[in-house]
Amino acid sequence: MTNKTASQTGLQAIADMFEEAKAGGRAAFLPYYPIGYPTYEASLDAIVAMAEVGVDAFEIGIPFSDPLADGPTIQAATQVALENGITVRRCIDAVRELRGRGVRQPMLLMGYLNPLLTYGLDAFVKDAQLAGADGFIVPDLPPEEGDMLYDACAQAGVALAYFLAPTSSEERIKLVAEQARGFIYMVSVTGVTGARSDLPPELGDFIRRVRAQTNRPLVLGFGIGTPEQARMVGEMADGFIVGSALVKAGAEGAGAVRELAAGMRKALDR
Repeated sequence: MTNKTASQTGLQAIADMFEEAKAGGRAAFLPYYPIGYPTYEASLDAIVAMAEVGVDAFEIGIPFSDPLADGPTIQAATQVALENGITVRRCIDAVRELRGRGVRQPMLLMGYLNPLLTYGLDAFVKDAQLAGADGFIVPDLPPEEGDMLYDACAQAGVALAYFLAPTSSEERIKLVAEQARGFIYMVSVTGVTGARSDLPPELGDFIRRVRAQTNRPLVLGFGIGTPEQARMVGEMADGFIVGSALVKAGAEGAGAVRELAAGMRKALDR
């Protein structure tokens, strides 16, 4: 588990996190969890619980009314969060509060573009960084249109992850490899988020295609829901993201989230 210090920039904290996981002979585990589900306090308790069992970094979800990349589990959870009054500002406050509660792992805010535009991109990057965020994941912002956020992230020294899918062309892989800051988010399947019983057999070929064009860390998401899947993915990529399975556990409380996250983290140790 990487202990982020005040002297580390967002990008440096993330780079150190991947290096520490690699030195341990394993992939980095980056759980996703949305602020506000099932309540604001419960979401913070779940994230703190995962921090305590040694996950490597966090994808902190900003709820949105039209989450195009998310499957039914996360859609339902973020709708609850919106009904609980969660806003972009509240999510930034959550990062600050989590830092105050001792969470030292890197945190990336994951949200869709419209709410960030409403907040103001420069202000969002500045406020989130001051709160303790290390970078951003914006599923509906392609690299061709990313300059509006890329420049602010570059100036602040924080990460900005872009997505690749199994259907991505060689040209798109090259563009994302050039533009991504921190790591590349690789979608393991075509479709939306959600735990699946099996990982696609062509996943290894997809990873090799991307690896041929870049040395940036590759992080797999979408469809990973069990410790065994975490172990399998961990042998192929530099990191992986689990969301829907942990959000489902969140309905039962922080203890259930802790148990699932601990099992996945333990599965990575050789």
